[in-house]
Amino acid sequence: MAKEDQLKVKLLSHTADPEQNVVAAIRQCYSSVGAEELKEKTTEEVRNKLIKQVIESGHTSTLEHATFTFSIDGVSRVTEIHLIRHRIASFSIQSGRYVKRGDAGYRVPPVIKGLEDKKLYEKYLKHLDNSQELYNELTDAGVKAEDARFCQPQSVQIKMVMSMNARELLHFLSVRSCIRSQWEIREVAKQMLDLVREVAPNIFESAGPPCISEKICDQGKLSCGLWKTIKGARLKE
Repeated sequence: MAKEDQLKVKLLSHTADPEQNVVAAIRQCYSSVGAEELKEKTTEEVRNKLIKQVIESGHTSTLEHATFTFSIDGVSRVTEIHLIRHRIASFSIQSGRYVKRGDAGYRVPPVIKGLEDKKLYEKYLKHLDNSQELYNELTDAGVKAEDARFCQPQSVQIKMVMSMNARELLHFLSVRSCIRSQWEIREVAKQMLDLVREVAPNIFESAGPPCISEKICDQGKLSCGLWKTIKGARLKE
């Protein structure tokens, strides 16, 4: 029977003291003192104020001095394609050419799980089982994994490592947290946001879809209407 492993995002590492690093970069632009000294002497109050200022002003290049590296386990090939479209990032992806998947997991979209026609849902799962069975038969017959993988569906789960700087991560969260984004990458974005808020709360305080981060919904007639519940937010004409 086709199995589905839980999608799990972990924060593997990040720039040491990311917010102080960013503030040192901000202050360096206007100071004759070196960044190391600036970093040591910046108080929590000043740090919070400066980070808020650069984010609100849109002058966020200094946020690039904080980097975050995630492991993403159990994501589908479908969402992998969405992720690698964010090109200001680094990716290392589990190879279907060299890694033999004799017992692969598969993602099942919620809309398919929730089908009233349970026979159709079972047919979907059977399709996954048949694909896995064929894959195993091919590899057992000596076909290399790089060729056998052609029979696997896009729902097959993979593992990857992704690194982004804080500026690009804010952009990623803005685009991929919106309700109109694909369901699985929204799940990835939510887990990532929960993790980075723990280590850089000021940078990611208002991170999320544009209706939250910028107080603007840019979806026009396709808007979900969430912006109406957010004070000061508006619908972009």
